[in-house]
Amino acid sequence: MDRLQHSLARCRDRRLAAILDSAGRAAFAAGEVLRRKYDTPLKINHKGRIDLVTEADLASEQAVLKVLQRDHPGIAVLAEESAPVTEKTAISGPLWVIDPLDGTTNFAHAFPWFAVSIGYLEDGECRAGVIYNPVSEEFFCAAAGAGAWLNGRPIRVSRTNSLEQALLATGFPYSVVEKGDEVAKVVEVLRAMLPKAQGIRRAGAAALDLAYVACGRLDGFWEINLKPWDTAAGIALLKEAGGLATDFAGGDFSPFVPQLLASNSLLHQAIRQVINSP
Repeated sequence: MDRLQHSLARCRDRRLAAILDSAGRAAFAAGEVLRRKYDTPLKINHKGRIDLVTEADLASEQAVLKVLQRDHPGIAVLAEESAPVTEKTAISGPLWVIDPLDGTTNFAHAFPWFAVSIGYLEDGECRAGVIYNPVSEEFFCAAAGAGAWLNGRPIRVSRTNSLEQALLATGFPYSVVEKGDEVAKVVEVLRAMLPKAQGIRRAGAAALDLAYVACGRLDGFWEINLKPWDTAAGIALLKEAGGLATDFAGGDFSPFVPQLLASNSLLHQAIRQVINSP
């Protein structure tokens, strides 16, 4: 918890500090749930052909909701496994956006790349967020005007300005198994990007990909068909760390936009040109 308090001390907006405090404590509570269930036999169900939900997702979400609804009972909730709200509601007031287990498939296979992701929006704008990997014990957090932090240390995006020196990340939407045109587009972009970049990773948890762009470990990330809970917290981190997020056309990004290109800003145009070239 010291790493959370260290970041809170830099947040001059006391209202946002209270939001960040609650989100951090909720993430730690959920992380403890995931740590106990990690690499143990799980009850697994399918929301789609390759889209999983486990008992760990549900238990983690309940741990998050218990903290947030106790601390801020008047704030609406958009969570992956429960409490849906409409987009109209989401852009008209304060909103928690929660992914209790980003990287469920990884978790189910005991692959240690997953996280709890909690974002806070006001009128559709990402104002605060936390992302916590309970295996690596890395806790990312950010609040508008207060910077972005990893385990109490300030973070910034990389200064890489050449695509051939860039390490990028991407993701494959669950819908590719059902939509042939999406498969073709994803493969075309990947084929175009591979010879341009130094390396491309696909690890399977968009929240952590965004956190890694924010702290400079990755230089850029792109994906289609992400959900609000995949991106809300990560976008808050990225903005405070000096990065840039848009859709593929360069337009403003929100968690309700189905295309995301996130970068250190220096590489944004170069990545966007490759994405739009196939």
